[in-house]
Order: sequence, then C-alpha cells, then structure tokens
Amino acid sequence: GGGGGGGAAAGAEEEAAEEEAQTEFNVVLKGFDAKAKIKLIKEVRTLLDLGLKEAKSTVEGAPAIVGRGLPKEAAEELKEKLEGLGAEIDIE
Repeated sequence: GGGGGGGAAAGAEEEAAEEEAQTEFNVVLKGFDAKAKIKLIKEVRTLLDLGLKEAKSTVEGAPAIVGRGLPKEAAEELKEKLEGLGAEIDIE
C-alpha cells in the first residue's frame, strides 16, 4: 500500500519530486461557469467519445476526471482548451 502525504512543510519538496517522477496525469473538471455548460458537455462528449447523457452527467457530476493517464503536454493542452470554454480544471 502507499503511504500518506507529509505535512505542509514537506509539501513543496514532495511536489517537485513528484513532478519529476510522474509521467501520467489525470485532468479533473472541478467546476464550470453555468453559461459554459452546453459547450463543455459537447466538448467532453467529443473528447471521451460519450453519448449525450453520459457527457451531461460527467459535467454535472464535477469533480470528474475528463482525461486519464495523459502525458503532461496533453494534459496541459486539455486544461487550456476546457478552461477556454469556462471550466475550472485541475491536473493531478
């Protein structure tokens, strides 16, 4: 099993070490601007190859992973694209 995280003081150092080691990233939809909902649903539907109902429930169920196991560059691109539509995105 994996261990837990350290305290706040160790946070910055851990993050730097994690970034070097981490090669796969998840893109998480944390929230969105209500006006952007329809555009986001369409984008998520296309990105994840989902039906309309599944895409809608993914967006409405935020936080939700909209990109899993992506290389850093692809994760950054996806983040920019979705933020441009009014989404609040985290990369983990």
